[in-house]
Amino acid sequence: MSLRDFARSLKPGADRQLADDLAARQRVRRSRAATKADRKGQAWEAKDRAAERKGGWRITDWGRS
Repeated sequence: MSLRDFARSLKPGADRQLADDLAARQRVRRSRAATKADRKGQAWEAKDRAAERKGGWRITDWGRS
């Protein structure tokens, strides 16, 4: 909680507004985390596709000489 939020919390009736602001910030934080995870997944998938196009090893090739 920032100093601004603390000062606003002392004002009567500000609880609802403070809770709404906090909920909005948490939603933004969660969506950013999801976006970051999505980007990591997409990067992994692109790397995997590039390896397949290149002719990388495959599980079915195990044990073959």
